[in-house]
Amino acid sequence: MSSETTTAQGNGKGTKERAQAALAAVPRPIAAQSADSSPIVTTDIDMSGRTLYLPRMPYGGSRLLVAAFHSIGFDAQVTPESDARTLELGGRYTSGDECYPQKVVMGDLMKLLEDDKLDPKKTAFMIPTANGPCRFGQYAALQRRVLDEHGYEDVVILSLTSADGYAGIGGHARELIRTGWRAVVVNDILMKLLLKTRPYETQPGETDRVYLEALEAASAVLARPGVTHKEKMADLKAALRRMKKAFLAIPVRDEDRPLIGVVGEIFCRLNTFSNEELIRHIEAQGGECWLAGVGEWMWYTNEEQFRRYREEKRRLSKDWAKTFITKRIQLQDEHALMEEFHDLFHGYEEPPVTEIIELARPYLPQSGAMGEMVLSTGGTIFYHGKGADGVVDISPFTCMNGIITEAVYPKVSREHDNIPIRVFYFDGTQSDLERDVGIFLELARTYKRRKRVRRG
Repeated sequence: MSSETTTAQGNGKGTKERAQAALAAVPRPIAAQSADSSPIVTTDIDMSGRTLYLPRMPYGGSRLLVAAFHSIGFDAQVTPESDARTLELGGRYTSGDECYPQKVVMGDLMKLLEDDKLDPKKTAFMIPTANGPCRFGQYAALQRRVLDEHGYEDVVILSLTSADGYAGIGGHARELIRTGWRAVVVNDILMKLLLKTRPYETQPGETDRVYLEALEAASAVLARPGVTHKEKMADLKAALRRMKKAFLAIPVRDEDRPLIGVVGEIFCRLNTFSNEELIRHIEAQGGECWLAGVGEWMWYTNEEQFRRYREEKRRLSKDWAKTFITKRIQLQDEHALMEEFHDLFHGYEEPPVTEIIELARPYLPQSGAMGEMVLSTGGTIFYHGKGADGVVDISPFTCMNGIITEAVYPKVSREHDNIPIRVFYFDGTQSDLERDVGIFLELARTYKRRKRVRRG
C-alpha cells in the first residue's frame, strides 16, 4: 500500500506532507518582551502644537514631570481633579472587567474631550505601559480603541518606551529621562516631608500650603530649558535646602503616634481620589503614614531588566551595559538630591529595592511573582523591621496583586510578631472608611504597646 493517501477533495497530499503543512500553520511562540521591546501604539507621532495631559500619580509627581516636559519645549498639563463625572465617564467607556485605576484614568481623559471640548488635533494623552500579568499593560491599547471608536482618532497617545525610540520626543529623550528621574526623586522627598509633618501641625492646612509652594519652586527649576544637568542639579539642591527650612518652620505638636506603612498597587496608593484620601483618614484618627514612593517602582523595573538579561544570558550585552550605566547615573542623582535630608529622614530611610525583593522571596519570589505583589510583601516586612506599628495595603477591588498579597499576609504577620496588616480595596463605591480605619488603628496601638521591634 502506498504511503500516500488522497483527500476527499482530491488534492493528492500525503500524510507526511499534510502533517508538515499543519505544523507550519501553528503560530510560533512569541518571545517574552519587556517594556523596552514592546511597541504599543505607533512610531510616527507628531507632538507639535499639542498639549500633553498626564494622569495624577500622585498630583505632585505628575506636576513635576510636567515641568520636565516643559524643559524640552513641550506644552504639558496635569489632568484636572477627578470627581463624580470621572466615574460616570469611566464606567461608560469601560466594560467592568478593567481595574479601577483604568476606570479613573479613562474617565479623566474622556472628561477633557467631552466636557472641556478639547480639539483632538491639539491633544495628547500620556499613558505609561509595561508588560507582565497586570492589566496596566492594556491601558494604552484600550484607550486607543475607545478614542478611535468614538471619533477621536486625531488624539495622540504618548507611551514612552525605547521600543519605538521614544517616538514623539525625538532627540530630547535622554534629557527628558534624566530630568524626569530627578522629578521623581524630588517628588518622593517632598511627599516624605509632607507625611512626616502634616499629622503634627498645629495650624491645619499649613503643611499642605508649604508642600504646594515647594512643588511650584521645584517645578520652576526643572522646567528651565537650555540648562546643563550640572547647573540644574545645583539649582535643585539649593531649592531643596529652602524647602527643608520651610517645612522645619511649620509649628508642630510633640505626639507619639502609631506609624503605619503604606504599600499596594502603585496608582491606587498614590492617586488620592482613588483611595478616598485614606492617608488623611489615618492621620485624622491619630496615625502617621510612611508611603512607598514612585522611585521604588522605577528601581524595581531596573531590577526586572537585569533579571531578564540574566535569564536570556545577555549579562554582558550592549543593552545590559546601557541599563547598568543608567542605574549608576540615577544613583548619583538620587544621592545628590537626598544629601540634605539624611538628618531629617533618620529612621525613614528607603531601602534598596533588592532588599525588598529578598525580604519577599520566602513568600513571593521575584522569578515566579512580579510587580506590586512582591514589593508590597517585601515592603511590609521592611516596615516591620523599622518598627512600624501596622501596614495598610491600598489596592483596587479585583486587583490580582492585592488578592495574592492578602493571601500571604496572614503568614507574614504570624512570622513577624503578628504585626497588624489590612488590605483596603477601592472601586469607587461608598465605604465606611472612618470605621474601618478606627478599628485598624486600635489594633496598631495595641501592637505598639507590646511590639518587640522598636523605632530606631
